[in-house]
Amino acid sequence: MILVPDLTDIERSSNSDAERQLARLLRDVEGDPDAVAFHSVKLRSHAYKQQAEADFVVLWKKVVIVVEVKGGGVRKHDGVWYSIDRRGDWHKLSEPPMEQARSAMFALGDILKEEGVGWFAREAVVVTPDIDTPPHAIEWESNRWLANGDMTVAGLTAALDAVAASARPAPGGRKLARTEDVRARLFGEFTRMPVIDAQRGAVIEEQNRATEGQARLLASLARNPRVMVFGGAGTGKSLVLAEAAKQEADQGRSVLVTFRSPELLRFFTPHVEGRKIDVVPFGELGEQPRYDAVFVDEAQDLMTAEAMDGLDAAVAGGLSAGRWRMFLDMNNQAHVDGGFDRDTFDLVSPEGLSVDLNLNVRNTRSMVHMVQEYLGADIGDPGIVHGERVQWHSPEAAGVDEALSVARNLTAEGVRKQDIWIIPVSSTAAPALTADGFLTTSPRYAKGLETEHVVVCDLPALFDTAGTAAFYVAVTRARVSLHIVASKEDRRRLQKLLRQRPVTE
Repeated sequence: MILVPDLTDIERSSNSDAERQLARLLRDVEGDPDAVAFHSVKLRSHAYKQQAEADFVVLWKKVVIVVEVKGGGVRKHDGVWYSIDRRGDWHKLSEPPMEQARSAMFALGDILKEEGVGWFAREAVVVTPDIDTPPHAIEWESNRWLANGDMTVAGLTAALDAVAASARPAPGGRKLARTEDVRARLFGEFTRMPVIDAQRGAVIEEQNRATEGQARLLASLARNPRVMVFGGAGTGKSLVLAEAAKQEADQGRSVLVTFRSPELLRFFTPHVEGRKIDVVPFGELGEQPRYDAVFVDEAQDLMTAEAMDGLDAAVAGGLSAGRWRMFLDMNNQAHVDGGFDRDTFDLVSPEGLSVDLNLNVRNTRSMVHMVQEYLGADIGDPGIVHGERVQWHSPEAAGVDEALSVARNLTAEGVRKQDIWIIPVSSTAAPALTADGFLTTSPRYAKGLETEHVVVCDLPALFDTAGTAAFYVAVTRARVSLHIVASKEDRRRLQKLLRQRPVTE
């Protein structure tokens, strides 16, 4: 089979052993003179849609097969899909592997439809060369997920034949594309390797690069027994904490990761799965043996004498001589949940080395500037230069119903519902789904977490300490787009808040 680019270029450019293995097999597959396989295909997509990308697009016996390749392990945990690398590290997938393949398949169909190509059969396949059998929870046709047993030339040939033979037949009355036209269009589309024009793709790519830079902090964490890490929302504190905890466990130390909000359990558990690391909300610690290393996220929520006594009992050697890391946001977040006592902080902080995280790796530049302008909060230098402006919506009322209207418009533009949060600032309620499936959550439960798109509504009637803190949390959760639903009265209160900010040089 023809490979585009050729095998030498694929071997040189791909970082995936699984992709290289599949490329070698595809090259040796015979049986269809029109067969061709394109590697690492980036598909043009709408600004809000998932960046459409296919590991391979294969034309086989008049059927276009989009292939998603996952090396290592693949597992579904608590409703979320993860890939597992050779070190056993878990990496959250933006969507299930099957949906990744299908999204790329539909994006490809849209591209060729726009170019006037008639109807053609297309299918989506997942290939996991490193596992013996597909996961039990694939919820898909079994011959659409290929595993280790299919990874021979004969096995792959038979698998491609089976997919082509069971492809969906042409609907009645549709203009059918000729195979040679499909083949020519594929060559024309993918040998160009078009630049990703999706705004979301640019934002996420920048966020991934910036996050890698936070690894430099890990060296100082390893050298010092007690560390206070300060950083505003979006500076990567929780990710650094998870990596540092894994390093401690790799050294043979017993490790505890704790926090006030039980919602953070969903974030940390997959990140440290398979290691001797206990992830326990602070309120559930109870009677436990002392740990060699204790990590505290959102430590500003636990900065009270009572809580510090509990941590003193949890760490071997106590807070004065033990090994611990506390990650804190000293901005308004300290007043949303839990307790922050300045006297307690002044007693504890001298025990540890102070380190600052000053690059925001979550929020776009527009979001960072908005938070700085209205709240004067230091959430780091904006590391994400792409991204659209913060979107303000000004209906007569500005509650959840109006926010739902904004959320529905986002889904009409291609955003997935699960990537949207609606945050009523004045609420303290636990997360819940609306009747049509949108997640609503309060600042109290959103702390420390993030999503791609946030619609903020129900602004506080008074921007006092608590109201300002809740607004701060709400507007710093978004990675890609932030929408603020504010009535005329809300805007007047925000302008008053802005005027009250001290003027700086």
